[in-house]
Amino acid sequence: MEQQHLSRRTFLQQAGLSGIALTIGFYGSSSAKSAGEIVSVNHAEDIATELMSWISIDGSGSVTIFNHRSEMGQGTWQAIPQIVAEELEVNMDSVTVKYAAANPGKYGPQPQEGSFSIRGWYEQLLRLGASARHMLIEAAAKQWGVAVAECYAENGHVIHRSTGRKLSYGILVKDAAQLKPPQQVKLKERKDYKAIGKPLKRRDISAKINGSAVFGLDKKLPGMLYAVVERSPRFRGKVKSFDDSATKSVSGVKHVIKVQRAVFGLLYEGVAVVADSLWTAMQGRKVLKVEWDDTGFEHLDSEQLSARMQDDLNKPSSPDIFETALKNSSAIVEGIYETPYQSHSCMEPLNCIADVKDNSIEIWGPIQEANWIQADLSQRLNIPIENVRVNMTFLGGGFGRKAFPDYPLEAALISKEIKAPVQVMWTREDDMTMGPFRAASFYKCRGGVDAQKKIHALQIISASQYIGQGEDNDARPQALSENKGEIAGVLADYYKSIPHYSFGGVPTKSPIPTMWWRAPIANVDAFAGESFIDELAHLAEQDPLEFRKAHLVSPRYQALADRLAVVSNWKTKPKNGGWGIAITDCFGGIVGQVVKISSKPDKKIRIDKVYAVIDCGWYVNPDIIRAQVEGSIVMALGAAITHATHFKEGKAVEKNFNTYNMPRIANIPEIEVHIMENNEKPGGVGEPGLPAFAPALCNAIFDLTGKRIRKLPFKLEEV
Repeated sequence: MEQQHLSRRTFLQQAGLSGIALTIGFYGSSSAKSAGEIVSVNHAEDIATELMSWISIDGSGSVTIFNHRSEMGQGTWQAIPQIVAEELEVNMDSVTVKYAAANPGKYGPQPQEGSFSIRGWYEQLLRLGASARHMLIEAAAKQWGVAVAECYAENGHVIHRSTGRKLSYGILVKDAAQLKPPQQVKLKERKDYKAIGKPLKRRDISAKINGSAVFGLDKKLPGMLYAVVERSPRFRGKVKSFDDSATKSVSGVKHVIKVQRAVFGLLYEGVAVVADSLWTAMQGRKVLKVEWDDTGFEHLDSEQLSARMQDDLNKPSSPDIFETALKNSSAIVEGIYETPYQSHSCMEPLNCIADVKDNSIEIWGPIQEANWIQADLSQRLNIPIENVRVNMTFLGGGFGRKAFPDYPLEAALISKEIKAPVQVMWTREDDMTMGPFRAASFYKCRGGVDAQKKIHALQIISASQYIGQGEDNDARPQALSENKGEIAGVLADYYKSIPHYSFGGVPTKSPIPTMWWRAPIANVDAFAGESFIDELAHLAEQDPLEFRKAHLVSPRYQALADRLAVVSNWKTKPKNGGWGIAITDCFGGIVGQVVKISSKPDKKIRIDKVYAVIDCGWYVNPDIIRAQVEGSIVMALGAAITHATHFKEGKAVEKNFNTYNMPRIANIPEIEVHIMENNEKPGGVGEPGLPAFAPALCNAIFDLTGKRIRKLPFKLEEV
């Protein structure tokens, strides 16, 4: 199932039926109108208008859909074709899926971030399939000499209603090539869907099980060399000198060169060992001697970083009006919450193949953000962007890390220097220690309730490294004001129902590079926010779920809370029964979770079950949604109780899974996922499932033991 690149000309030449195929897509991304085009071999490369997303139906009736988004386990390889197939009226078994290379002019934005693939593209994709279906129906109607309204499409055929006559799409392609594409098409009503909303099996699973799926690590090119890079363990260290005499004595080592990679505004340095095999390159690296210049920046320990963030919490001055409101509350509570640095630790470490020539670049690999990487390579190597081809493979996890352009640039610079294609491989140790990392964060939370047992005042101040190279300027806190700011992941209704709130943050200074990590910002903000909402509920002596509902004004939020209560049997909750709840909103997906725990005979805590309800609005495949929520919960579990990245003298301590522990299958509780049914627009799925788990777990621990967990990670067996 290797995804080979096919030019439009080559694809159409191979499509059959006199080299003519029905190809359809959309003009510029700003246009809401659907538009199709019939492309023949003779002018496939020369059409004036580039198409954004397109499908092609050949003379045999087989359908090819080019997936313009990366597939890192979140399900675009299934969901995007499933949307198109619905309106096209074809069986998914007849659809072939191929990757589209980076081309924002043709395919529009192609990043895989913010759970955007479906919520940002569903309508265009529906219109894509509907436009092609309309053209095929029109072609059949003309052949039969009947009205278009007398015909309908089903399972790759056009059928005449009154006579039952039937023509396959493949037979109609040639005639459809003569038609003008529609500018407006009518989409199906949701009640008429045959594929959308159904748990169809994912098309990529079998290939991933039998080993035929091509990940970045699997891709090979003729004459390709392999490289590993010795990088500064303190991130900003410069190469002072290196001794490669022992390295060059290793048989098969071809080159030893200095190389750079761009991390936000800085160039990080390393020494690349290039060889005829990966093993040889790794052996050569082991005997390479590099002396680093580590001057000009701090070498911080984790303890120093934590102390700095705690100090930063006290820098912002609170507005007088809020302080007055807090003092006027009937009861007040406050607490400090802490979350750690985290590595992304994708199961597939970073890797990239680059082939750089005089005026062109082509790369292959697990690319999460094709457009950004294409533009970055073009700018840095001064190559016209149309000569930079970025080919996506399957990704063995991404979580934001594989959207960053540093590792493709490093591979391209090595290829340019050695004048040959090269695959740069990151070892597990490289992947875990080189960053960028999810930043650690501290939160100072203060709040009060009124006589009606509702929140009267709430303030959350955060201190954390902001996403970037590391803050080198004076850390200047945001100015705090009354009823301003926001906390990622926390429900927007709180801003409407809490009369006095004040949110803000301080950028902590550190040379450690930090970046987004699954459900960026919300993955830490929501831990503090939803845990502290629980503290306020207990301060008010209210049921935690009912307390939340009392502050929700949106019927949509209320409906989710009610559904969560039903599926978890919340009304049967015993006093101090070990039940915890959290409800979060992230990238358009609302998720509520209830975690139930118990104490084993040895007094250790056991997570018995997790109930999750997700409202992602209009959705494509419920199995994909459940899988994504389950995966998010497992990832959140690891971040809550098993792993963190620490630093000693400016170096990452945890280097592999022996110290950066992952949850084992025996640690995973039963997870039950429910999906809300409504007519809302699509929301996110791949990221929203994560933020609610940690606060729900810690709230359950408080319910059972009376101990409030405010620092992650913690050891469940030590609670």
